[in-house]
Amino acid sequence: MSITNEKEVIGLSPTGAEHYCNKQRIVNAYPDQLKSSLNLKDTNQAIHEISVWPGYEPTPLHPLKNLAMDLGLKQIYYKDESQRFGLGSFKALGGAYGVLRFLCNKVAEELKEDIKIEDLRKGKYAELTQRYTVVTATDGNHGRSVAYGAKLFGCRCQIYIHAKVSMGRKKAMEDLGAEVIRVDGNYDDSLRASIEDAEKHNWQIISDTSYHGYTEYPRHIMAGYTILAEEIADQLSEKTQPTHIFLQAGVGGFAASMCAYFWEKFGHQNIKFVVVEPKLAPCLIESAKAGQLKIFDIKEETMMAGLSCGEPSLLAWNILNKGADHFMTVSDDMVPTVMRLMANGAGGNTAIEAGESAVGGLIGLLEIAQDEKIKKQLALNSDSVILLFGTEGATDPDIYNAITKEI
Repeated sequence: MSITNEKEVIGLSPTGAEHYCNKQRIVNAYPDQLKSSLNLKDTNQAIHEISVWPGYEPTPLHPLKNLAMDLGLKQIYYKDESQRFGLGSFKALGGAYGVLRFLCNKVAEELKEDIKIEDLRKGKYAELTQRYTVVTATDGNHGRSVAYGAKLFGCRCQIYIHAKVSMGRKKAMEDLGAEVIRVDGNYDDSLRASIEDAEKHNWQIISDTSYHGYTEYPRHIMAGYTILAEEIADQLSEKTQPTHIFLQAGVGGFAASMCAYFWEKFGHQNIKFVVVEPKLAPCLIESAKAGQLKIFDIKEETMMAGLSCGEPSLLAWNILNKGADHFMTVSDDMVPTVMRLMANGAGGNTAIEAGESAVGGLIGLLEIAQDEKIKKQLALNSDSVILLFGTEGATDPDIYNAITKEI
């Protein structure tokens, strides 16, 4: 199916996307000052561990040939995370790895000796790990990964969700053994509640967002994410290195981890990084415009639930502030249409299961494809090779089916 056959998309005027060209970006090599936030050594450590977990295998990288042709581009690649570890999201690589690193630290501290990570993984310290509780706040996918890690490595798990998280996503975490607590308000309210209770009960926060005084485990989580970038580097030949990478963002941890990996590995001068956020949760573009980290008060939840975050992660902001070329927002209006296009095999490939948050980057590309000024600014043309990330599949099958089966 050619995307040009879909009148809903081609010919649709841009939906008022906001754009900001980042004046702080550094075009030189990945700076040493950012390597303390994330670097290729962190990636290698994560790969060494996660690649031996049960069920690990690289996820597909789909070429969207017809879509690239329709948009006048050389090629588009779509990294499909819909089946990662059976959890349906790239976040399976991060939260569970953060749990493992915490348990290694805690057991070694209690025993007052170094331990082997594989011994913990194999259950040697189960009597100790079952005493510990990990806690996090989530819109769904990160919490599912933390719950998976807690089950895999033998500790207790408390998950905090906000008022709008679906029952399907709540049940998926409970099925992994987590106790799930629903909090009034939005994601940031659930995050505050998780931090307060963790401090009260001496539980360990395993959050994918970092802030002053809390960076160790978010860094491990981001390192876990970079495994999919390493897979892409292996899946692409040198001749097909991406020229533009579109990165949907919530708190920014995923976007920053991809930016850091490709920047350090290939050099910034060779790749343009475009950060895409929902209009209803634009904390990164607001921070970029202000030149400093800003908090956005979310008044209405975006249907791209995994991107509904009002406060950037500190580590992520440090990287994206210097690494992103362009920030933009997109409307929810195109989400159902683009999900259906992917489900129906648009772009010249087999049907792809893309959840609500998975299509943000593609929507950003479609918006820019209709804006000649931004296209020229980003040098988006017939020589461009685009990398997109399908960050989730049908993480709530009921919602996914309701959207993709709409006429």
